[in-house]
Amino acid sequence: MIDRRRFLLTLGALAGTRAFAQPNTRPRFSASPFTLGVASGYPQPGGFVLWTRLAPVPFAPNGGMAPEVIPVGWEVARDEAMRNIVAHGTAYATPEWAHSVHVEVAGLQPARPHWYRFTAGDAVSPVGRTHTAPAPTARTARLRFAFVSCQHYEQGYFGAYRHLIADEPDLVLHLGDYIYEASWGRDLVRRHGSGEAVTLDDYRSRYALYKTDQDLREAHAAFPWLVTWDDHEVENDYANDRSENLDAPEWFLARRAAAYKAWYEHMPVPRAMVPFGPNARIYTRSSFGGLANFFVLDDRQYRSHEACPRPGRGGSNSVDAAQCAELADPKRTMLGAAQEQWLDAALTGSRARWNVIAQQTRMAQMDEKPGAGRGAWTDSWDGYPAARQRLLESLAGKPNPIVIGGDIHAFAAEFVGSSITSQGWSQDRLDALRPDNPHVLYSEARYRGYVRVEVTPKRLSADLRGMESVQSRDASCSTVASFVVEDGIPGARNSGPGS
Repeated sequence: MIDRRRFLLTLGALAGTRAFAQPNTRPRFSASPFTLGVASGYPQPGGFVLWTRLAPVPFAPNGGMAPEVIPVGWEVARDEAMRNIVAHGTAYATPEWAHSVHVEVAGLQPARPHWYRFTAGDAVSPVGRTHTAPAPTARTARLRFAFVSCQHYEQGYFGAYRHLIADEPDLVLHLGDYIYEASWGRDLVRRHGSGEAVTLDDYRSRYALYKTDQDLREAHAAFPWLVTWDDHEVENDYANDRSENLDAPEWFLARRAAAYKAWYEHMPVPRAMVPFGPNARIYTRSSFGGLANFFVLDDRQYRSHEACPRPGRGGSNSVDAAQCAELADPKRTMLGAAQEQWLDAALTGSRARWNVIAQQTRMAQMDEKPGAGRGAWTDSWDGYPAARQRLLESLAGKPNPIVIGGDIHAFAAEFVGSSITSQGWSQDRLDALRPDNPHVLYSEARYRGYVRVEVTPKRLSADLRGMESVQSRDASCSTVASFVVEDGIPGARNSGPGS
């Protein structure tokens, strides 16, 4: 315990440090400080979040930055040439937050494209494009969005983003596994160049590495994003304070705090999502006029520990559902009580034509044991059946609920997107499960890719976009299947194999 006198002296020392931390208004950089690009996110009718991070030497300690505060100018314009400036200001990049900048722009006109850039000293960032959301009462005729997940740097190039940019969506949702903390897989095309991420510096370096991928960087600069996390932003299959390796909870929560801090420093998210130690509230709702509401969930931070783990291990397990009594415990939760209550209230108050639940993994039940009996993978919603039932009851009677997910590295309905690069099950394994899962309309594991969605008041159409390969940067991409959901009619129907 620290005594009162020492505590007050410490506070005074900290205050003195802050007082003398004068901004360096004439910084000099060894290279452009905008190597990690620019990004926007969380569009509102009057604005959006803008992000960048100063890192002239991305993999050096502190990104090659001196431990000083740097003023960063920002401008928003109505034109790409940045002549018609409609908002501007100065943010301050500090070493405590890896010289990242989060600007929450307000006071703009709704449903308009905007362009933006940053300046630091004599350096000028690339110009990014974003847009404001429609007004809450606007009768929006069309919304185009895409959703992505699971991008292991070593397992392939992020070329899917190049094709996604050509689709010109209004919004991108990233459903988790933006980075991978560890190395695994076969036929790797590039390397992390370091071991498993554990410390704050480790995670910062890993995000910087991923953002050096040109296609990912350009996708961030092309349109606004909504983001959530899954397990690999921290550690494979973690649940709340339990690690896969059953590390001491206090040690693991310190690791989680480092991972959450690095996530915030590298994502275009609002200041309300700033982490406090190992805690951060990132679940939220984002509205696009009267057409669509997006409910972006966090199914990692608050969940109950996975049921029936392997002896001496945490994390997931594949179990016979009849032999794991813990699965049926009604107290088990995927989202935590507070998030469940928030979601139920938000859905009740929604007046949008379409209500999209954006979360990390497959929600539908999936029997993973061919033949007699039922197998359940405990890291998915199958490991939390009571929590799933509560969520489905919240969705009952709501206009056009749509669930989107990722994590399993394959295309499947409810609309589960494949991974950007991360490897998954073989197609033979999926095919062997089809007779036991007749409710699955489509399952395809051979393609990496993303899902392209168009929403109108009358229908939602989804194209499953598959890459020819992720082993080369310039591989082609095609639509491997298409589905349609009609307004007011439950379920999706296959609308063709695509082209």
